[in-house]
Amino acid sequence: MYIVSLIARPGALDPALVSALRNALGGGEAVWLARGEAAEFPLETLPANLEELRGAIADQADLNLLPAEGRRKKMLLADMDSTMIQQECIDELAEEAGVGAHVKEITARAMNGELDFEGALTERVALLKDLPESVIDKVLEARITLMPGGKVLVATMKAQGAYTALVSGGFTAFTARVAALVGFDENRANTLLTEGGRLSGDVARPILGREAKIQALEEITARLGLSEADVLAVGDGANDLGMLGRAGFGVALHAKPSVQEQCDLRVNHGDLTALLYLQGYAQSDFA
Repeated sequence: MYIVSLIARPGALDPALVSALRNALGGGEAVWLARGEAAEFPLETLPANLEELRGAIADQADLNLLPAEGRRKKMLLADMDSTMIQQECIDELAEEAGVGAHVKEITARAMNGELDFEGALTERVALLKDLPESVIDKVLEARITLMPGGKVLVATMKAQGAYTALVSGGFTAFTARVAALVGFDENRANTLLTEGGRLSGDVARPILGREAKIQALEEITARLGLSEADVLAVGDGANDLGMLGRAGFGVALHAKPSVQEQCDLRVNHGDLTALLYLQGYAQSDFA
């Protein structure tokens, strides 16, 4: 048995669209998880034209197909930049260094999988050399905003006994603050090196990238006695693909096109609460 999930921006999910899809696919009775925002219905067989349907309504809602069993996950593994926050931290630091446009171009190419992550990271960090260490707090206070729905996502999953981990190819100076603000149980990222109160233009080794996120998935599940099927992973860039492919649910959130192509679960309309709807939580269940 499968579940067809439909998620749109608040107030934008048309009941007529839900009804038409349910009738076209021969699905069971529709259930509204949030009126005007999220609905789902059961389906006995896998539709052959899923991608065609998904494309046809892409401008109206996110269509995802999920297994009916085992939807509520016991662990959340989340990327930070452009996932749990609305920015890329290194781009914001680069703006302070006066090299914003150049660094943003490298970031975009790296996140799209066009560049080697480690090489792209060291190249960008080198451009931050001699920035005062205090710029990190300045950027955190003035430039960084949380992605909508993140606190509710983490609080709701934790209330149901789930473990939450923030894993980033960014920097511990940012993940520590974001993890504390949002409520994550732990965080992992790269460490920016400093000398005499200024950024040295380098990061500590080993550099955490795609493989480190897979390693986090393996280590944390082993420590908690969970299977990878118990994990919901979310991210937006090419270096997230490893963990997204291994987790029980791997969700591409407002992701680069090349990333979406490789993920079965995609969210483009909803905020982070969409990850709760995918697990079958109704809005009334939110913490």
